[in-house]
Amino acid sequence: MSAQQLFAEFCRRLGSTPSLALVASIERQRLTLFRDGAPAAEWPVSTSRFGVGSQRGSFKTPLGLHRIAEKIGAGLPLDTVFKARKPVPEPSTLNPQPSSDLIMSRILWLDGCEEGLNRGGDVDSHDRYIYIHGTVHEERIGTPDSHGCIRMRCADVAELFELVEVDTPVFIA
Repeated sequence: MSAQQLFAEFCRRLGSTPSLALVASIERQRLTLFRDGAPAAEWPVSTSRFGVGSQRGSFKTPLGLHRIAEKIGAGLPLDTVFKARKPVPEPSTLNPQPSSDLIMSRILWLDGCEEGLNRGGDVDSHDRYIYIHGTVHEERIGTPDSHGCIRMRCADVAELFELVEVDTPVFIA
């Protein structure tokens, strides 16, 4: 499905057309920023290598309506590594393990908006720490490779970070 088709579905489910919104396509491995109903920017991403789903501990990318709950990392260097959402020195970024899922550059922490799908109980996206964030594995962007989050190139997520606000709606489809 195209980004425009996903945006139309997003607006239908939301019940309105937001002036600013993000649409993540699992199939296309792309994240599109919509401004006033039109695509304004698009970036390649990596969603979960384990597929889609919302169950706690599944390492899958949750579907549905979300919102940006928090923005973390403003003004920090692009190669900043986060642990528990705090910047830390991380020498292992120079030679990361292939299985590492370092959270880098910026964090857009998502909050699910659909009870039982991505909000509440064992499916809560916020409680699962689902983010849009940078990665040390930039060569894998464009293929499913994350542990549930939406990964971006560090420079791309820093650019996106400046374009969105807390409460910006996000649709993952």
